[in-house]
Amino acid sequence: MAASARFTALAYFYCLLLLTMASAGDVFDHGRHGTSLSQVQEAKTSRCSPASVAGPPKPLLIAAPSDAGEYPVVVFLHGYLANNYFYSQLLQHVASHGFIVVAPQLYTFSGPDTTGEISSAAAVIDWLADGGLSSSLPPNVRPNLTAVSISGHSRGGKVAFALALGHARTSLPLAALIAVDPVDGMAPGRQTPPPILTYREASLRVPAPVMVIGTGLGALRPPCAPLGVSHAEFYHECAAPACHLVARDYGHTDMMDDVTCGAKGLATRAVCKSGGARAPMRRFVAGAMVAFLKKWVDGRPEWLDGIRERPEVAPVVLSAVEFRDAGTRIHGVMLPA
Repeated sequence: MAASARFTALAYFYCLLLLTMASAGDVFDHGRHGTSLSQVQEAKTSRCSPASVAGPPKPLLIAAPSDAGEYPVVVFLHGYLANNYFYSQLLQHVASHGFIVVAPQLYTFSGPDTTGEISSAAAVIDWLADGGLSSSLPPNVRPNLTAVSISGHSRGGKVAFALALGHARTSLPLAALIAVDPVDGMAPGRQTPPPILTYREASLRVPAPVMVIGTGLGALRPPCAPLGVSHAEFYHECAAPACHLVARDYGHTDMMDDVTCGAKGLATRAVCKSGGARAPMRRFVAGAMVAFLKKWVDGRPEWLDGIRERPEVAPVVLSAVEFRDAGTRIHGVMLPA
């Protein structure tokens, strides 16, 4: 009987391990929902006619599940001089797992100061809170706006941190923050205004869990994510709970679409060091975002826990897998290069 009980227990734990591995791996593939991708033009204003209540303050790209239901909302902020549609494949991957992703086009061209972008992103969130999103979604798809998650890439990651830290007031509470290879400027001491990094450990007290995703090639010349103002420093300054995942062999724009057209699109290939095909990096970033959101928004930790326990399930090699848990200092694993 004792041997039989031990065998049953071992079989149970083996099955549990297989389920965890499968769960963590599945997050890097498209989810069970079909998706829609739509563009919404910004409200037109003039001196004689104020902006329509129905129109957003900035043009939007919206990826949403096509199946009827209520889904959490994620706002995704594009990188410096990028177009929001450069991330359409990434956004649809996240949406296929049961999230509505709203990606505003914050500007066409911009200088170093991000204050205007912060205000514009806050205005988009306020528009969401006012109920403007519902008319832009597929039939019977409803946004859950009890809270909103914010994500951003590169300079958009900096703007996401700025919003989370209260540089502009918003009408919705923050559920989670995800920064994808965030950049705070050219170098320490050369941060773009307003500076976010303080160079003090655990000084960024975001009122929500934080995920920071980094790239191993982003700091190589020409550095699109320079050392000292990018992902490692952002994570170092995050208070718990926070986590940090770094894709060793990929560059700063490798999570974008396979094809990015126009002069800006060509620049995403020509300027930043790349690891080659973008699909593996895009699957990793989207899957990591979903795993994090599932834990902290949906209360389902198994996907993120699976990545934490078995990083090799990711479609890319991870050079850092770090978790800073609430009530502890840093609990992490640095994998060999």
